[in-house]
Amino acid sequence: MILASDISPNLWLGIPTAFAYALTAWMGPRLASGSGHRLLVAPWLLHGLGLAFALFGSQDGVMRFGFAPALSVTVWLMLTFYVLEQHWFPRLKTRWTLMAIGASVVLIAAVFPGAPMHTNASPLLPLHWALGIASYGLFAAALVHATILSQAEKNMRMAVDASIDVPILTLERLTFRFVTAGFVLLTATLLAGWLFSDSLYGANAAWRWDHKTVFSVLSWATFAILLVGRQRLGWRGRTAIRFLYAGTGLLLLGYVGSRFVLEVILGRTP
Repeated sequence: MILASDISPNLWLGIPTAFAYALTAWMGPRLASGSGHRLLVAPWLLHGLGLAFALFGSQDGVMRFGFAPALSVTVWLMLTFYVLEQHWFPRLKTRWTLMAIGASVVLIAAVFPGAPMHTNASPLLPLHWALGIASYGLFAAALVHATILSQAEKNMRMAVDASIDVPILTLERLTFRFVTAGFVLLTATLLAGWLFSDSLYGANAAWRWDHKTVFSVLSWATFAILLVGRQRLGWRGRTAIRFLYAGTGLLLLGYVGSRFVLEVILGRTP
């Protein structure tokens, strides 16, 4: 099991951030939309500060990465989109589930800070990782919007007064914009890994069809089918959401799942 010697500083930042997320989840529904939005910014900023310290602030100056930091960055990016959208859609209410997810991943990342980056890796490797994690964040944001969209459609069918006052068509457009942007970045990530793996990871690191690669390619194919189905067949509603869930699940298994097995279950550094 990979537990770094600098766990204490990570926990020192992680616990206040998790508490701030929990406080936001508890107080958010009791405040007006403007106050709730300002309250959300505090844990989001703390989370970003903690990520910067965890990734780049180690005493040896070596960047660390792993399944938990990847998950934490993904959730932080998802919440970044959510925070920004609050300016345009203030009635898109803060969900306590998002805050609970934020608190959970912060604590997980504090306990499992990851392993040092390969010393023989290219300086461009962090850029490659950034493209991949950015695609994770975009797909996570799409997943959040799809969940809200699904609930809004359910409320409409049942003639229930929904608490989400953003038009359904707007939610649908936002969802597929996130999917499209994430697909572009995921395509760039896979192409870079395929064409420049030796340059990125060092010699003898050619493209391999391991678990990470297989799940990532399957995820890419699922999102491609979703976008083609949306464009050519007009897919929407449950069909589109199911493909989005499937693609996101495969993508999560691709990197986070593979690294979790290596780091936690097998106790090995990739």
